[in-house]
Amino acid sequence: MSALRELRPGLYRWTARHPDAEADPQPGSPADWGPDVGSAAYAARDALVLVDPLVPPDRSDLQEEVDELVRRHGKPVIILTTLQFHRRSRDELAARYGASTSRARKTLPEGVETIQVRGAGETMVWLPERGALIPGDRLLGGARGGLRLCPQSWLRYLPSKMSQAQLRTALQPLLELPVEMVLVSHGEPVLSGGREALVRALDA
Repeated sequence: MSALRELRPGLYRWTARHPDAEADPQPGSPADWGPDVGSAAYAARDALVLVDPLVPPDRSDLQEEVDELVRRHGKPVIILTTLQFHRRSRDELAARYGASTSRARKTLPEGVETIQVRGAGETMVWLPERGALIPGDRLLGGARGGLRLCPQSWLRYLPSKMSQAQLRTALQPLLELPVEMVLVSHGEPVLSGGREALVRALDA
């Protein structure tokens, strides 16, 4: 069984166990996230984009599949990081593939956009041709296949001291996008009806 799940042509997601995950975190605390985290890859026309990739040293199967994806696509690799805590395997993979790690708009491949959530310390990735939004920590998988905002405790380190209410306001522009999928890092992704899931999460 493949470690990479192809969600749409050229769009992949995988999960891997994060070495820093706590076994029994206090609910609502900064450590309150599951041990398996999601990463994404997108075969754009002129590059292979890896978003928040985690490829642990003990996952040779996963490494081989990512290597094969890079080889098969045959384009330069770009690694995008949504926020500072998701650097994960970025540096190792950048060295392995000679990849760029810049989020500058002029360096983004065709069909890949970034959305800075002001005050939230996060830059989401938007793939308009696939209707796929890839957040970092501000949107999480919720109950019954939906979405939820991150806990208030996850916002405490921000210089803005943003509240959940302020985060909800900052995320409102996402509703202008034709979102079909939301590929969260923590929890289960939303694979259809993404905009409706966003509406429910932001109205909660």
